[in-house]
Amino acid sequence: MQWQTLTPNQHGDWLNQRNNLFSSFIPLEPEKKFKTETKSVFNLIAIGVATNRDAWAHNFSKEKLSENMLRMVDFYNEQSKKFSEAIKENPKLEAEKFIDTNETKISWTVNLKKDVEKGKIHKFEEKVRRIAMYRPFTKNWLYYEKSMIERPGLWSQLFPTKNHKNLILCVTGIGVNKDFSVLITDVIPDLQIQANGQCFPLYYYEENKNQAANLFDTSNEEQYIRRDAISDFILERARKQYGIIRGHAPLSKEDIFYYVYGFLHSTQYRETFASDLKKMLPRLPLVEDVRDFWAFSKAGRKLAALHLNYELQVTSYELQDGVIDYLQPEKEEFDYEYQMAAESKIKYYTQKDFDLYKVEKMRFPKKEQKDTIIYNSRITIKNIPETAYEYVVNGKSAIEWIMERYQISKHKESGIENNPNDWSVENKKPRYILDLLLNVINLSVKTVEIVKGLPEVKFEE
Repeated sequence: MQWQTLTPNQHGDWLNQRNNLFSSFIPLEPEKKFKTETKSVFNLIAIGVATNRDAWAHNFSKEKLSENMLRMVDFYNEQSKKFSEAIKENPKLEAEKFIDTNETKISWTVNLKKDVEKGKIHKFEEKVRRIAMYRPFTKNWLYYEKSMIERPGLWSQLFPTKNHKNLILCVTGIGVNKDFSVLITDVIPDLQIQANGQCFPLYYYEENKNQAANLFDTSNEEQYIRRDAISDFILERARKQYGIIRGHAPLSKEDIFYYVYGFLHSTQYRETFASDLKKMLPRLPLVEDVRDFWAFSKAGRKLAALHLNYELQVTSYELQDGVIDYLQPEKEEFDYEYQMAAESKIKYYTQKDFDLYKVEKMRFPKKEQKDTIIYNSRITIKNIPETAYEYVVNGKSAIEWIMERYQISKHKESGIENNPNDWSVENKKPRYILDLLLNVINLSVKTVEIVKGLPEVKFEE
């Protein structure tokens, strides 16, 4: 047997050793959150929401979410009151041993047990229901009330109300087996939208306490002041390096934000620093050529427009004899400025419409036959291009995320059902899930095209 001598590097890596060049790049995350003088791209980092009771706190149905959480809050309050009475008789009584652990009535977590010990009573609040990104391109309703969320994170500062807008870059966390990926969202993300996901916002919000806003701050409603999460450091460094192009507005923090999104899609970057990205959060260079900077920034805007507006109908199709022949649309001019998803002008109300597009579980005819998706017993999609499956996020193609998440499921312990068709019914869009699948196929093809057109970058120590 031929032996190979392994020598660990200064980081203690025996295998898949890190590239020293990576450490010379600019880190995305700050040394300390909200530190304005940070030497990083962002001055804030957050983790996605971890409810630790997803079956209860997430649901495709807004109404069923309320029913589930109201039932659980009522049961919690009942347990809290009983414990408060029981402890009067036995001061040494432990909440852990007293509470009813029936999983069809409640999902206990460490913090909720502590609330029982303190005798806290919680109130069900309908107004805290928020749309969240649970998995890639999968939105549902979240009960965002801190007492019922084990790790609520900083999202009350990133989306203080449903009317406050923000953009979030979610990247793969450290120490996971999945390859690195990044995804942008404009709603609260779950912790596992990326594996142990770490999030970088465009903005954050502070309560308005008559602070003097700085040059780059924008007032957004009287109650809050919007702050930039892109650091002054990276803006000044980029402007100094690239200067001002005649006829163009000065380089902005938003340009840098989209540069980051574009650059993080670079195949060369991901492959060259694959080992580093499993052990550290991303660090980026500012490319030497100003033309490459703008190419990455513009590509980032295009990718963001696709990935944020994925619910917009981007293609038309005919359903003939239960079959949709997928045809990649011709290249068209697209408004790559970010916009909120528009409401469909077509409204469906008949039960027949809902029944036709109802989904139970999408599948391939055979494991390796991915050019065809059997949507339901009445609809099949054919001629899906192989290229579409090249767009992978969080370890799986975007298409397969839709197939996995948009199926009727029942939580074993609680018995709670989560039915994606409820989202269609409540939004009066029977064709929502089918349109979603076709749109994700399209955006996958377009994403691959944009990524292949990114500038080449030479990484040399």
